[in-house]
Amino acid sequence: MTYLIVGASSGLGRDLAYEFAKNSINLTLISRGKKDLEYLKSDIEIKYNIKVDIFQLDFSYQNNITNFITEKQNFIKSFDGVLFPIGMMLDGDTIKNTDEKLNKLMSANFYCIANFISKLLNVFEEKNKGVIVGFGSISGAVGRQINTGYASAKRALETYFESLIVSNSNNNIKIQFYTLGYLDTNLSFDKKLILPKGSTKKLAKIVYKNLNLQGSKKFFPFWWFFINYLIKILPFFITKKIIKYF
Repeated sequence: MTYLIVGASSGLGRDLAYEFAKNSINLTLISRGKKDLEYLKSDIEIKYNIKVDIFQLDFSYQNNITNFITEKQNFIKSFDGVLFPIGMMLDGDTIKNTDEKLNKLMSANFYCIANFISKLLNVFEEKNKGVIVGFGSISGAVGRQINTGYASAKRALETYFESLIVSNSNNNIKIQFYTLGYLDTNLSFDKKLILPKGSTKKLAKIVYKNLNLQGSKKFFPFWWFFINYLIKILPFFITKKIIKYF
């Protein structure tokens, strides 16, 4: 059994790699950082005696993904599942983003993921089995002044995964989507947050445990479900005043 993890070199992606390796699953790992991938590959293979393939690939450029899919078609057929713990945030991400910045944010957080999945679905449909796991963000629940492109892409990604769930409700392709709040990663280091940060190691265990769920949407940490519900039912003139606190 082989799983692909996109965005594997740090944070949640790295903890997912260790969790799956611990359960004797062979891995293909993709990330922008080659050195981090090489270290991860070496450490996992020594500790868990599994096969690990690595590819340096930047999901913020759509041509990279198209070329990878074209060149690695036979390799992609070996995947039993794919996870996308990938996310790109850029400084100065506002409603006035440059073309280059907006293209990068939308590509890394939505376009390239959707493109990759659309090709992978053909493989899974032939085998009549497969697992696809996506990760969104609570920041996509409502519009905001900062991280505008990121939040927009994450909202689009959630809608796309909802469509995946609906489209694959009557087959053996398992789709799961996690909307994430604050996580204990380098992105939240030394930040003053109004709610506790979730453990990426704990989340990795939950993801592995839930791989066989069909059409699942969950929040992590779980309390973000209630906050998201509140955001959705409140009138927008109220929501737009409180969103700055999240």
